[in-house]
Amino acid sequence: MATYGYVRVSTREQNTDRQVVSMEEFGVTPECIITDRQSGKDFGRPGYQRLVRKLKAGDTLVIKSIDRRGRNYEEILEQWRLLTKKKRAAIVVLDMPLLDTRQGRDLAGTLIADIVLQLLSYVAQTEREFNRQRQAEGIAAAKAKGVRFGRPLSPLPAVFQIVYQQWKSGKITGTAAAKECGMPLSTFRYKVEIYEKTQLGMI
Repeated sequence: MATYGYVRVSTREQNTDRQVVSMEEFGVTPECIITDRQSGKDFGRPGYQRLVRKLKAGDTLVIKSIDRRGRNYEEILEQWRLLTKKKRAAIVVLDMPLLDTRQGRDLAGTLIADIVLQLLSYVAQTEREFNRQRQAEGIAAAKAKGVRFGRPLSPLPAVFQIVYQQWKSGKITGTAAAKECGMPLSTFRYKVEIYEKTQLGMI
């Protein structure tokens, strides 16, 4: 029976030390700690998938907190059932002692663990959705103030307005217009879209 630790951070810049120290204090050996540096939006992470393949009946999986496993409510519950029911491994959540499925827990304890798990999984997903909403609102507010995102647009060729008017009036084709501007046809169409939106005050 082996004891594994699972550590996850969302980006490569984030530090894993706090989680690793907690694992080692619990008794997980360094070689049994598996780390992912990836978003918790789903469980398609290489480290986690490798961990699932390793786990056998009687093994124990230790995590710092429930959101380290993931932030999708349905998938957290599904993976919990997979590991505890199908793989017959135990799970210990260090930040929530009630979430401990090791042998010796009575029916009431198991029931409490299931209820707490569902609640925390819901909170984890809700937090993720709130973060996305706040991010979208922040971007919208910044755009309203004139802040531009993405790579800066390259300036239009000096002849663009003249060529645009000729193309718009049907005097030349899009292919000819693009050639006059020294750009591919797809780029010309994109520049036209941006130009027209700018003229209408949409950008």
